[in-house]
Amino acid sequence: MNFHQLQYAVAIARHGLSVTHAASALGTSQPAISRALKALERELGFDLFVREGRAFSRVTPQGAKVLEYANRALAEIDSLKAVAADLNQDNRGTLSIATTHTQARYVLPPVVHAFRERYPEVELHLHQGTSEQIGEMVATDRVQLAIATGSEGLFPGLVLLPVYRWYRQIIVLRHHPLAKLERVTIQDLAQYPLVTYVFSFAGSSSLHTVFAREGLTPKVALTARDSDVIKTYVRLGLGVGIVASVAVDPAQDSDFAIIDASHLFPIHTTWIGFRRGTLLRNFGYEFIQLFGPHLTRRLVDRAIEARDLDGQAELFRKISLPSR
Repeated sequence: MNFHQLQYAVAIARHGLSVTHAASALGTSQPAISRALKALERELGFDLFVREGRAFSRVTPQGAKVLEYANRALAEIDSLKAVAADLNQDNRGTLSIATTHTQARYVLPPVVHAFRERYPEVELHLHQGTSEQIGEMVATDRVQLAIATGSEGLFPGLVLLPVYRWYRQIIVLRHHPLAKLERVTIQDLAQYPLVTYVFSFAGSSSLHTVFAREGLTPKVALTARDSDVIKTYVRLGLGVGIVASVAVDPAQDSDFAIIDASHLFPIHTTWIGFRRGTLLRNFGYEFIQLFGPHLTRRLVDRAIEARDLDGQAELFRKISLPSR
């Protein structure tokens, strides 16, 4: 067996069992992938995928075990390439990051700008999605870094590095009754339809939890993953907006009354992470520190050495994170 055979088999699994999509992603032809896969299966003595006509329907039990080892082998090869590139002081490469719309739109622009000035030959790819989608991208090695908030249970096996804390804010049009209150309560919010973020499919929503403590149920008019979409519908009068503090720009959002909600909802921590066993390039370390200045290379390496989330949390316990 050879590198390309393993690479093609893994690509098929990562792209929904589609040879067409795998070929497109790797820049090769479908016949080349099919020939390599058949040769690999002949050498192994069993099929990696169940065939239904000309398509694959699922991975065989034997195939699942082979793909597990193939993923590890390909990761080690990538690590060797990264070591060689850094030893040769090669600042070219690719850095793929999965994150939410809020981070990509409101937090990352100055970080990306600074990174591009330092590493103009590095291709930078931002993939946006929900926590579940980000978790899937990391699990299938489609990205090297993930940036998200909470939902640690969706990211097993990751080294998680806390970057900053943020809270929620309420946005309403300036003539709205809530804009006249000195301190908004959950009882006040319960009177109006709400426009806020898509709820996670894993675990309970902090929004519903906060209302439930008061014996109330929120009137959710609309959820969206995009802060700008939420603002659009608040402007249309669909309801009261609840957004991340980092997503509010006083200059661009001057038509809103911006109401502090830090006393109503829990403070959240945004983190950056990567799969344990990933070998970061020098520019990967640099991006992490540009995003979180306290995340020095030494501190990142110490987090890698911590074998579980408790060990990582203990490492950062004494660090005072900035708030945004």
